This record gives sequence, structure tokens and C-alpha cells, in this order.
Amino acid sequence: MTTQAVLDALRKHPFVQGFEPPQIEKLAATAKAVRFEPDRIIFREGDECSEFYLIVSGRVGIEIAAPNRTFRVETLADGDEFGWSAILAGKGKHFQARVLALPVDALAFEGPALLALCREDPALGLNLMIALLGVVSERLQFTRLQVLDTYWPAAKMAGA
Repeated sequence: MTTQAVLDALRKHPFVQGFEPPQIEKLAATAKAVRFEPDRIIFREGDECSEFYLIVSGRVGIEIAAPNRTFRVETLADGDEFGWSAILAGKGKHFQARVLALPVDALAFEGPALLALCREDPALGLNLMIALLGVVSERLQFTRLQVLDTYWPAAKMAGA
């Protein structure tokens, strides 16, 4: 993907709505296009993967790996994002990310480069942190709903 194609893909991505055009250009300068083939695990829970991803096309399963079983927390598609913990340098991933049926094309951003941009341009940093908090909040809500779906029948039978 050319530099212009990366910029065009980023401009169309919902994650950057509310960013100023010069901020989007700064972000695009740090982005690289990546492709993942079906069934590839992009990262596992606990990995120190330093990249944050914006999905351009394809589907990614966000999962919790347990002994003998994997729980899908959420299915992400075009316009979604994952890997937000890359911004927290030195912290492991909270979920596992797996490519589903089709290849995934995404824009990848190095966490340290994003932090450097935040320090360099505080207005961009504020927009980035607001957008990332939205991702974290959404992921927590999906996880909460999964837990409720799993335990609601047992709780109902116990009289809760």
C-alpha cells in the first residue's frame, strides 16, 4: 500500500472521526499497511505486542483463551480497532486476537510512536486518548455482556 493509500484508508476509518486533517496526516506518517491470513493468531493474551491496529477489511475475533477452550468476546470487522494496550508500553495484551475466515488488511501503529506523537502534539494526544478510551469502554461492555450471557441462567435458577 502506498503512502497515499495509507492516508486515504486512515481518512475513511471511523476511529479518526473528530481528528483534524493535519493530525490524521501525522498519524498516517507513522502507519504501515499489514495483512494477516485466515486463522492466524495476531497476538496472544499476555504478549507484549507493541502495535495498535485499525481494521480496513476482514474480521478479527477477540478472545480469551482458557484451558481446553477459547471464548470469543467480540468479533471485529471493517472500521474497528484492536490492540489498544500497545499504548501502555511494557504491558501485556488483555485478549487474544485471531483472524477469522478472510484475510485481514489493517493499518498498524507502533505504540511508542503514538506516544511520541501525543507528547509532540497534545491536541492530537487528547483526541487519540479519547478515541482509545472509547475502544476500551466498548471492549469492557462486550466482555460484561458475555459474562452476563454465560451466568444469567444459573443466577436466575439460584433466585438472583
